[in-house]
Amino acid sequence: MQYNGLLLQLPREIKSFLAIFVMVLSVGYFTGLLFVGQTETTTPAGIEENYLGNEDDPDAAVMKFEKGEREMLTIIHTHILSISFIFFLLGTIMLFTSLPKKLKFFLIIEPFLSILLTFGGIYFVWKGISWVKYVVLISGILMTVIFIISVIIVLYQLLFMKSGKVISKSRPLS
Repeated sequence: MQYNGLLLQLPREIKSFLAIFVMVLSVGYFTGLLFVGQTETTTPAGIEENYLGNEDDPDAAVMKFEKGEREMLTIIHTHILSISFIFFLLGTIMLFTSLPKKLKFFLIIEPFLSILLTFGGIYFVWKGISWVKYVVLISGILMTVIFIISVIIVLYQLLFMKSGKVISKSRPLS
């Protein structure tokens, strides 16, 4: 089955539906990133402090306590499931874009690795393996960069590219 560039051939109504969905999905994703900024987990030290607490620091502006096991499992469980679903939906749309096969495959598969590294890493930071906070930071940034790139590609192809402008022929992913 030839699927590369199929997105460009869809009727206008379906393209509009997908474009609106991707825009709303992006609002949800970036709202989550605003929350990450509010919790100050955008630095290695902030990641560690958010999960291990800072009650030993008398100069801390905001007192944070170590998360309990139940809370950690809930955070990890809900984030892995929900973000996997986000990237499953976005990846499904990406399958039908007009892109070279290897680039498309990377943009579709890598976020799932980043999800495991980010949230598995958070668990290991909580368990006291401090150096993993760098893995969490890098994988979280990579996941967000790929989300942004994928959204730009999908929206560009839905809203601005015309049918027949297939970038690269590809064989089915099998």
